[in-house]
Amino acid sequence: MHLTPREEERLLLAAAADLARRRLARGTRLGATEAVALVCDEICEMAWDGVPLPDIVARARSVVPAAALLPGVPSLVPVLEVEALFPWGSTLVHVDAPFGASDSFPERAGATVTEPGYIELAAGLPRRTVMLRNTGPRDVWISSHFPLDQVNPAVVVAGGLAVGCRLDLPAGEALLLRPGESREAPAVIVAFPWGTT
Repeated sequence: MHLTPREEERLLLAAAADLARRRLARGTRLGATEAVALVCDEICEMAWDGVPLPDIVARARSVVPAAALLPGVPSLVPVLEVEALFPWGSTLVHVDAPFGASDSFPERAGATVTEPGYIELAAGLPRRTVMLRNTGPRDVWISSHFPLDQVNPAVVVAGGLAVGCRLDLPAGEALLLRPGESREAPAVIVAFPWGTT
């Protein structure tokens, strides 16, 4: 059987999560590696089932109770991130305090806190509007940070304006193109074809 590197990583994660489940079943507490593998595996499975991202983040924090961890694990893992495959494509799932509050990182126990005001995405980078057309027979999702010149070959970017661009969307969002659909979309120029950024 030939596996892609992503498939190999997913199977390794599943094996580590199964080890964690066996240890929990016999009443043994988990170290950081097994606990992280178990939560990441659950996140990947919920994503595969199409569970909404906010629900996944909320449920991820209850996968492993603090009492099932070795001492110090919550402070070792203040944040957990995993790239999960949803029905519409890959999305980075970010979970603060996956194992509850830690005395070492009390500020990370709740939601991410930012300063008041406006945050500009891709500040200072030039923008353009691109026309996208799905020439294929199936829906195509284009995620926020995927290079437009590497999207599904069924998607045509009019005027050859794809090189060096990605969609101007917040991280984790995606644009849906139905079969035969054409639509304009904002894009960010992140690299120029001749190598100047």
